Amino acid sequence: LTTCSYYELCTKIFQAGAMTDFDCADFHSYLSRCNSIRVEGGTWAVYERPNFARHMYILPQGEYPEHQHWMGLNDCLGSCRAVHLSTGGQSEIQIFEKCDFSEDCPSILEQFHMCEIHSCKVLDGIWIFYELPSYHGRQYLLDKKEYRKPINWGAASPAVQSFRRIVE
Repeated sequence: LTTCSYYELCTKIFQAGAMTDFDCADFHSYLSRCNSIRVEGGTWAVYERPNFARHMYILPQGEYPEHQHWMGLNDCLGSCRAVHLSTGGQSEIQIFEKCDFSEDCPSILEQFHMCEIHSCKVLDGIWIFYELPSYHGRQYLLDKKEYRKPINWGAASPAVQSFRRIVE
């Protein structure tokens, strides 16, 4: 069972913590600010707006005492969903002519002398693209399929400067 607890520290209603163990498309109406999160199991994607919109942040199991710990731009969250990882198998991704990446990459520029990804194919596993090096900036969640354009993974531009696999 995967559960994600949301704690709003300064509001009486949520002093005990609101908890969910299922995807929630809109908790913005009863939780407008989120000052800390504890993920008790699994990996979760939390979104700044309802209906899985705006900035997305990937949170593996652990404690996040303030929004900066999950790389949040602010303390606003509106929806969340569990990230369902494939069982077994290797994590592999193809980018351009590069074949079968199976390791994290903190800097695409340093390792491959490029700073944009225009298309890719996830062969196995779940991956996160980051706009900036060292796993910072806007995040994009990619599961097993082909992505012909950046818009297919939710990006407005091909700016990807680091990526990593999600592992449990």
